[in-house]
Amino acid sequence: MDFLETIESLRAADAGVRELFGGEGRGVRSAAAARSPRYTAALAEAAAFLADVWAGRRPLHHLREALTTSDFPQLFGDILDRSVLAAYREWPAIWPAIAQRRTVRDFRTVKLFPPAWGADTRLTAVAQDAEYPEASVTEQAPITFAVQKYGRRIAFSWETIVNDDLDQFKDIPERFGRAARRTESRFVTELYVDANGPHASLYSNGNKNLVNVANGAASNNPPLSIAALQDGMTVLAAQVGENGEPIMVESVALVVPPALEVTARNILNATQIWLTQAGGVRDAGAGQQQLIAQNWMQNKVQLVVDPYIPLTATTNGSTSWFLFADPNAGRPALTIAFLRGHEEPEIFIREPNARRAAGGAVDPLDGNFETDAVDYKVRHVLGGARVDPRATVASNGSGA
Repeated sequence: MDFLETIESLRAADAGVRELFGGEGRGVRSAAAARSPRYTAALAEAAAFLADVWAGRRPLHHLREALTTSDFPQLFGDILDRSVLAAYREWPAIWPAIAQRRTVRDFRTVKLFPPAWGADTRLTAVAQDAEYPEASVTEQAPITFAVQKYGRRIAFSWETIVNDDLDQFKDIPERFGRAARRTESRFVTELYVDANGPHASLYSNGNKNLVNVANGAASNNPPLSIAALQDGMTVLAAQVGENGEPIMVESVALVVPPALEVTARNILNATQIWLTQAGGVRDAGAGQQQLIAQNWMQNKVQLVVDPYIPLTATTNGSTSWFLFADPNAGRPALTIAFLRGHEEPEIFIREPNARRAAGGAVDPLDGNFETDAVDYKVRHVLGGARVDPRATVASNGSGA
C-alpha cells in the first residue's frame, strides 16, 4: 500500500480510522486518548494535512511549522506508526498455515509443556462388578524458547528534509512494515529448513517424517509429483501419538520453494487424476486398466510458496517440499510467539537533543545536535520453536 494512499484513507470518519488501523503500536498516545473522539478527529485532520504536504498541495515549511506546535509531533508519530501497521498487514505472511501463533508475557525463557498422555487411549472393557482399570498419565519434557528484539534504524539528513525530496521519507513506514513481515517469514523458515533442505533437527528417520522407503513411501526423497504427494500423505497418515493412537489430519499445507510453484499448482488444480496404479490395475500383458478420479487434493491441500526456502538451503533449496498438518488443529509442528502488548512492529523517532540558543523547543525534523540527522527506529519482538515432528513430513526432492 502506498504511504500517500494510507494517509488519504485517514480522512475517513472516526470509526473508519479505528477499523483500518486499530491494534497494537507505539504508545504515542494514552489509551484514553485513543478512544477520545477529539483525539481521533485531530488525528484525521493531521493526516489530511500531511497528505497535502506529500501531494505537493502544501509546501514543506508548513509541516515544519506544524511540528513546532504542542500536539502535532505526537499526531505525526501516530500517523507514521499506523502506516507501518498498514504496510505490515498488507504484506503477505506464509507462516500462519504452518505455525501456531501464541503470545508470551516477557523475555524470559518459556517452557511449553506438551499435553500429558495416557488418559486418551482407547477405553478398556470392564466386566460386571469389576473395578475400572487405572491409567497412568505420563508427562513429557517441556520445549523451551524465548522471544527477542529485532529492529533497525534509518537516519535522514536535515538537508534531505529541507530539499523537499520526500520520496524516501514517505516510504519509511512501508519499508519498516515489509521488513517486519519478512523477519517473521525468515524466522519460521529457518525452523524447518537448514542448509541441506529439510531441517535435521525436525526431520529424521527417528521421527519417521522423511518421505522414504523406510517410512512407507515408494521411493526415497521423491521429486514433487502426484505420486510423491500421495507418498507424503501416506507417511504423514502413518504417524501415531505417544500412546500409539493415530493422529487425525483433516487438512494439510503443501509448502514449496518458488521453483516448484508451477508443478504444485498443476497438481492441485488438475480437474481429474488418471491412475494406472494405486487404484488402477496394470496386468502383465500389453493392456492395462485406468482409474479416473476427481482431484480430491483440491479440498485437502493448501499450497504455500515460501521464497525463503532456497535462500536458507544452499543444497536442495529448489527441490525440497514439505507437508504440514493444520497447526490450529491438534499439536502443531512449529510455533511462533510474540510479546504480549507488542505483537506488531512499533516505530519510534529520536527526540532532538538540542535547543535553540534564543530558546524554544526543537521539532523532530530539525534532527540531533551533532549531525542534524533525523532518526527513525522500528522494533519487532518474536520467537518460536519446533514443537511436534509428527505433524509434518518432508522430501528434499533429490530422488530419481
